[in-house]
Amino acid sequence: MKVAKAKGRLRGKQPKLNPRQEAHLVALHAAGEHTSAELAELFGVARSTVYRAVGRAAAAGR
Repeated sequence: MKVAKAKGRLRGKQPKLNPRQEAHLVALHAAGEHTSAELAELFGVARSTVYRAVGRAAAAGR
């Protein structure tokens, strides 16, 4: 673990969406033109990922 950390290779699972994609997803959701299932299919993620991204955006907006 120490060797991996020293080499900068100690990371968790990479996010499915980069910040720009997540912002676009949240904007589309806020527009109300697409359902969560449609957004999930459009971005190639699960519905739970859509809900999580929208939740994070709502929490950051408070």
